[in-house]
Amino acid sequence: MTAPPRARAAGGAAKSTGPSADGTGAAGSGAAGAGVPASSVAAPGAPPRTRRAAATTVTAALVAALLLLALLSAGIGAYTIPVSDVLGSLLHRAGAGGAPLDRVAESVLWNVRLPRVVLAVLVGASLGCAGALMQGVFGNPLAEPGVIGISSGAAVGAVASIALGLTFLGNWTVTACAFVAGLATVLLVYLLSRSGGRTEVVTLLLTGIAVNAFAGALIGLSIFFADNAQLTQITFWQLGSLAQATWPKVLAVLPCALAGLLVAPLCSRRLDLLALGERPARHLGVDVERLRLTLVLVVALLTAAAVAVAGIITFVGLLVPHLLRMAAGPGHRFLVPGSALGGAVVLVGADLAARTVAQPAELPLGVLTALLGSPFFFWLLRRTRRRQGGWA
Repeated sequence: MTAPPRARAAGGAAKSTGPSADGTGAAGSGAAGAGVPASSVAAPGAPPRTRRAAATTVTAALVAALLLLALLSAGIGAYTIPVSDVLGSLLHRAGAGGAPLDRVAESVLWNVRLPRVVLAVLVGASLGCAGALMQGVFGNPLAEPGVIGISSGAAVGAVASIALGLTFLGNWTVTACAFVAGLATVLLVYLLSRSGGRTEVVTLLLTGIAVNAFAGALIGLSIFFADNAQLTQITFWQLGSLAQATWPKVLAVLPCALAGLLVAPLCSRRLDLLALGERPARHLGVDVERLRLTLVLVVALLTAAAVAVAGIITFVGLLVPHLLRMAAGPGHRFLVPGSALGGAVVLVGADLAARTVAQPAELPLGVLTALLGSPFFFWLLRRTRRRQGGWA
């Protein structure tokens, strides 16, 4: 007795479901809810075992690089502290042996260097993870957190607070204004692009471009009315830096960064299904609109917190996910946490270079990442165009 045509068609659709980008052959929770077996979603290109091995190798390399760079960054500077002494002080504070340093070295390490290293890890991880999420949500490798106005909105809040001389929260005024303005901007972009209970990607992007232009005009007006001292502060903030890192700033960023970094990997499987297209993802049980709203809010939280304490730092969220895709494939179950690790590695290394390349002066961190990131991104565009035979 044969199955009805509809049943056979449904079964065929389930079996012909497109491949997941994760390379592990497992579908998301939506696929399971739709009756599609996890094994029906396979990785394109390389076999799943090869991709898993590559992801494991890259993850181990990133962890090792982050630990090494963090130790070097904690020890290198105007006041040099040997790596062995850094390790000894860390072990002593943890109650696992080691020995304390002299008074000056202990103060430099724990009050200056370590807050800066930890803040670089949090900011870099937030920007890298946010970039991977944005590219997954928009299905566009050129997407990055600033495209929907988060960075420019945070800049408006910071620049306006400086130009108006606001001090209602003391030294935290600029940081708080930047954070609130960044979140408010992305919510405004989302509300303006929503129509009929849905938000289309193209409309969201175009709305973000318009809001970015308006934010740029507001920043220009603030600069026009600022005095010389305020202009210096505005310029320094916009160039991006971790020079003002303190433990209170680390604690201010920590809740937002941890919340975003913990929620993001939970959406990885649904992002893999969304890579098949909105319609196939809906058929597999993914609530695309809810997923998009959740991830936009996560990106806003991560980026606004990072920009509020570090200023405008470009190219981290754009390039790190690209590099990891080239190394281990496009699966989001690796790409999302891997981008957080990669962003932390890049920013800790960039901050170390910014402090040491032009001693005793310090290069602006945002300028350094742009100087290094722009040529690489240009090479990436040329490489992609050459492999595809053109953009059309």
